[in-house]
Amino acid sequence: MGMGATVGVVAAGGFALSANASSKSGSNSSDALAFDKDAYTELTTTITDADGTDHEVVYHFWKAITYVTNPVDEAYQSLNVSVPVKIDGTAVDATNAPIVFANSVGGYMPSSVADATGVGGASMSGGPTGGTGTSASPSASASASSGTGEVQSGGNAMVNAQGGMVNLGKLGLAAGYVVVEPGARGRTLKDSDGTYYGTAPAAIVDLKAAVRYVRANKGVIPGDTDRIVSTGTSAGGALSSLLGASGDSPIYDSYLKELGAADASDAIFATGAWCPITDLEHADGAYEWNWGTNVTASTGKVVDQTVSKDLQSQFAEYQASLKLRGLNGFGQLNARNYDEYMVKQYLEPSATTYLADLSDADRTAYLAANTFIDWDGEKATFTWADFLTHVGARKKTTPAFDAFDLSAGENNEFGAGTTETRHFTAYGAKNDTTGLTTKRVASDIPEKLDLMNPMYHFAKKNPGRSKHWWIRLGTKDSDTSLTVSANIAAAADNLGDDVNHLYYWDEGHGSNIDPADFLTWIAKVTGHKKRAGK
Repeated sequence: MGMGATVGVVAAGGFALSANASSKSGSNSSDALAFDKDAYTELTTTITDADGTDHEVVYHFWKAITYVTNPVDEAYQSLNVSVPVKIDGTAVDATNAPIVFANSVGGYMPSSVADATGVGGASMSGGPTGGTGTSASPSASASASSGTGEVQSGGNAMVNAQGGMVNLGKLGLAAGYVVVEPGARGRTLKDSDGTYYGTAPAAIVDLKAAVRYVRANKGVIPGDTDRIVSTGTSAGGALSSLLGASGDSPIYDSYLKELGAADASDAIFATGAWCPITDLEHADGAYEWNWGTNVTASTGKVVDQTVSKDLQSQFAEYQASLKLRGLNGFGQLNARNYDEYMVKQYLEPSATTYLADLSDADRTAYLAANTFIDWDGEKATFTWADFLTHVGARKKTTPAFDAFDLSAGENNEFGAGTTETRHFTAYGAKNDTTGLTTKRVASDIPEKLDLMNPMYHFAKKNPGRSKHWWIRLGTKDSDTSLTVSANIAAAADNLGDDVNHLYYWDEGHGSNIDPADFLTWIAKVTGHKKRAGK
């Protein structure tokens, strides 16, 4: 699925002020957060939609608007706005259209819109190989790779297993929606004194500040500011989930006040999250429960089973404490029945859909190559154990997130001051192999974990949370446990929210194979009538 890239500029006003001069840095004046509706450039681009059809889109583009009055780094704390005015020669009125809030965060790394030349041009740091490398200067895009092991490129791009790129910012624009692309600080940023200023909770605080900017400019900024739909993948999916779960939570107030965020709501209407890497303090246990017996891709060996079983026990205790009920009347989820739940609720339906969509010849060939699946002509059935064998090697070693040697990207995410990496679980700290003098987590870690975990806000039954959830994950995605997104879905469902959650059969990390359905879902949940011809 390709994205057109022919962009032409049509003079109509000017660019918004640059990322380094746009918001009266350090000022508390409300004027600094006023959206200048005339400060746009008119652009023309060709976008290939989710069905493979090219559309010529004329749109107004506001570049790099700093969204707080006291930014730490404007290169990251700014946003772009794109508003369609003509699609395939037909005028579009997006005044009251839903707003697609498309973050481009990957690996909890920095994300910037400062150099974008149009919609979908946000840049992020990170790559496919893992690690905790850092950038050398406050505004440099870190070249180090993502601890979450994801592979992404540009904007809200998501990479599916076939290598096709899906950019929901561009697709949203072509569908007639307003698109806001926020930048955000990330874990590798450090200043000249060596102080890290993008670690937790910087990214979620920045995204909340961006939402507040948009909502504070209701009636001036195009689009329906009460119908903001967040999107993101991997760590960006985690932040999208967190943004949805934590709307208007007071635990962020001091951070937002320090930045000079707008005095407005940071609640969003709907949440789109692909393969969210979240619930980090419990992610090691969940990972071992899911993938503990699979060999590791990098070593070809099964991980230390003593460590794996310790972590699985932690998962069992945690899962029981959540008291979550599975969807469709399954009952309370626990470590003993979660495999049955995953197979019946998600995996068999996913395989069934996949097989039903194949041609007779392709289906026959697939089943011949995957004899663990029983196919009766209408439904696929198999065991959890056979599914794990089918997936094969797991991506990460043990522990997957709070590494004993502090090598995981998430260790960097919880760094502080001039300390690059820290443990954030008691188990990780106790088993540290780096020679730390203390085997305990720092005193500020519990608060940071709450600030970064959507499950905390579900447990609090946060009234400001999003009430509409679109969650997707590939069945071969071993960047995290399959239970993480299932728990988010169950938590939202148990509180009465609208949940649309499924798994893509045989797809890997970052996959998005039904973007057209997502865009239709936005129209449905927001009550928006899509543009003529769509």
